[in-house]
Amino acid sequence: MTTGSRQRAKQPFIVLNLETTSEGVILSVKAKAAARKNGVMGVHDGALKIAVTQAPERGKANRAILDLLARSLGLRKSQIELLSGETSPEKRILIRAINQEDLIRRIEAAG
Repeated sequence: MTTGSRQRAKQPFIVLNLETTSEGVILSVKAKAAARKNGVMGVHDGALKIAVTQAPERGKANRAILDLLARSLGLRKSQIELLSGETSPEKRILIRAINQEDLIRRIEAAG
């Protein structure tokens, strides 16, 4: 049964743990190394979920995560730096020269 009123399309709502600094924005990431495919998998518990096929050895997975973020979000590799979580799935990544709104727009477009 139709009531005649138009329904609005729901906009995606992303809740991310973001911290603004003088250099840019710190993004929380939950990483999965040795996955079947590379990709931005969504948001879980305030962290951006990232999957990479590289194994978590000798920094290979960390480099792959930073490369994937740069490509997916349309950023230069020089804008992205791993701050913490080098040996952990929970990572904090600094994205330079960006504000929170622009970063969220880029994440929504990538996902």
